[in-house]
Amino acid sequence: MKRLIVICVLLLTSGIAHTKEKTEAGFRAYVASLKQQAQDKGFSQAWLDTTLTEMAFRPTVIASDKNQPERKTTLDDYLATRVPDWKVEQAVEKLASRQDLLDEIGTKYGVQPRFIVALWGNESNFGRIQGNHDVLSALASLAYEGRREALFKKQFFAALTILNEGHIDRQAFNGSWAGAMGQSQFMPTSFLTYAVDYDGDGKKDIWGTEADVFASIANFLASEGWNDALTWGRQVKVQGDPNTLSQGLSHQASLADWQQSGVRRYNGNNLPTNEIDASLIMPDGPDGRIYLVYDNFRTLMRWNRSLYFGVSVGYLSDRIKRGY
Repeated sequence: MKRLIVICVLLLTSGIAHTKEKTEAGFRAYVASLKQQAQDKGFSQAWLDTTLTEMAFRPTVIASDKNQPERKTTLDDYLATRVPDWKVEQAVEKLASRQDLLDEIGTKYGVQPRFIVALWGNESNFGRIQGNHDVLSALASLAYEGRREALFKKQFFAALTILNEGHIDRQAFNGSWAGAMGQSQFMPTSFLTYAVDYDGDGKKDIWGTEADVFASIANFLASEGWNDALTWGRQVKVQGDPNTLSQGLSHQASLADWQQSGVRRYNGNNLPTNEIDASLIMPDGPDGRIYLVYDNFRTLMRWNRSLYFGVSVGYLSDRIKRGY
């Protein structure tokens, strides 16, 4: 009986391993299924025949997805990497050299230009790093892998829509291993929701047209509740034990309440007297940097749900404002 159980377990394990094995042949069959589903969604067979012909299985993107590094750095390390002095200097120069366009877009959408530049710099190093993975191949490979099939199939069909609408040529349709695209690193569904043809040439060109890039970033922020009368937050100090305070984005209190609780500006002075609510966050715990953040920070979190990312954008925007 024990031997029979062992044999059954081995067979089951072998079967599971086999179902997880991904091959080029299996990928081609999967793409054929995606193609049929795309036809059912209204894409023409002739167009799909041409568009999907260059697709290939990309095991490297699956490996990247499975092996994303666990957080091993502190926020200080992260900021040193994401917001080095050279990037701040470039951000200040980029803002100055494009001031008229950024002011125009900022006024139209209600977003301070420094935040547009900060996101631009954080996402693609001001357009220099956009990714060199074929978007369709990457998304189809990730869907075929299966762990988040529904998510990546949705992105795949959105990517087809982008191509079908003529916003970019098939040969240039590249992005990150996860399918994020252009200078703003939008996922395809975000592109369809927020991308803007600001220069009016008929294409929402987040790859090569800065006016479209800036307007698309601003449109995302504005659509998600940005308030240009406010900033994102500020680094603070706590008098007493920070563990005694309610923290996290789910808890908000007035600045007056935080003042009464012992929260002060980082230099030790009293908090502003503005009648706004804020949340206390400690990305590295009470021994690390502590921030009071406002509703605009929540908007940044809708762009990327990482506290580290949100703080890095705010930090870069503050340094742009200071001019260094």
